[in-house]
Amino acid sequence: MANYKERLHLINTFIFDYDGVLTNGQIITLPTGEALRVANVKDGYTLQLAIKKNYKVAIISGGTAISMIKRFKTLNIEDVFLSVDNKIEIFNQYLKDNSLLPENVLYMGDDIPDLAVMKMAGVAACPADAVEEVRRVAHYISHQKGGEGCVRDVIEQVLKIQGKWMNDDAYQW
Repeated sequence: MANYKERLHLINTFIFDYDGVLTNGQIITLPTGEALRVANVKDGYTLQLAIKKNYKVAIISGGTAISMIKRFKTLNIEDVFLSVDNKIEIFNQYLKDNSLLPENVLYMGDDIPDLAVMKMAGVAACPADAVEEVRRVAHYISHQKGGEGCVRDVIEQVLKIQGKWMNDDAYQW
């Protein structure tokens, strides 16, 4: 397929890296050792909307923090894999456990640990500020940076192409 938008019709699952995709990649470490990250509310809105519309949503991240777990719970994201050393192993197991095909998955990553998964996903996407190696394999590079709406960008595109954007359920959190 010449255009990534042709692939969006097949997407029923979104998988995201966390740091640098759902956040701007900056971490503030408190004296207690807790690592705080900045996330985008508009990304959060579309994540919970996708779940309401029965899309699968998963997070695969090398990071971990109590604040991350609380945010995922607030957004009703249940498929969360943290402190992951090898993302491709988790990705393959997730596909198997959920009877998914790679072409049904949109994966968004921003750095080298995401490359193997991006090469397998039906649609590989990245934020505008992803590293060059990731940008080279991405089917789509968002005009938004990590933590600044890139997740909203890709979810909104899928929902619009599939006729699921701005339906009655869009007006509630």
